[in-house]
Amino acid sequence: MPATYEPIATTTLGTAAATVTFSSISGSYTDLVLVTNWASSNSLSFLYVQFNSDTGSNYSFTELYGTGSAAGSYRESNQSIPWVSANVGVPSTIKANTIMNFMNYSNSTTYKTWIARMNSVDAPSYPGTAASVGLWRSTNAITTITLKNRTSGVDYNFASGSTFSLYGIKSA
Repeated sequence: MPATYEPIATTTLGTAAATVTFSSISGSYTDLVLVTNWASSNSLSFLYVQFNSDTGSNYSFTELYGTGSAAGSYRESNQSIPWVSANVGVPSTIKANTIMNFMNYSNSTTYKTWIARMNSVDAPSYPGTAASVGLWRSTNAITTITLKNRTSGVDYNFASGSTFSLYGIKSA
């Protein structure tokens, strides 16, 4: 990582877990970057993100995806928890990689936005790459990021060995 990236926290799951949470995030950076490498206990599930335990309908996102033979898009508004990327199949190997950038996360006068890039390798249900943009309609600083693994409102586990690393970008 460039010298401007400062590691904040890394979680590597020793056993399967339904959520991963980064809390008490300092407001001393300009932006945040979250890097994930994960697999699921379900054959098709999605990586979801939630900020500061906000379960209100305050999230929107748009995704563009491609499989090598097809392309498409998906959009949702007024969600209580938005998805960031689709997943993979069985948890025998880590198959989904996602990088999320949270811009201006500690500003108290603007809504929070993110950009995510994802690929899923050898996924039977959702192979390929995707990019998404999201909006959290809150002016609160992001101090907690919770990641969930879900499909149709049902929570599944992240597989053992999945890793989640949060970095802060220092101001220039």
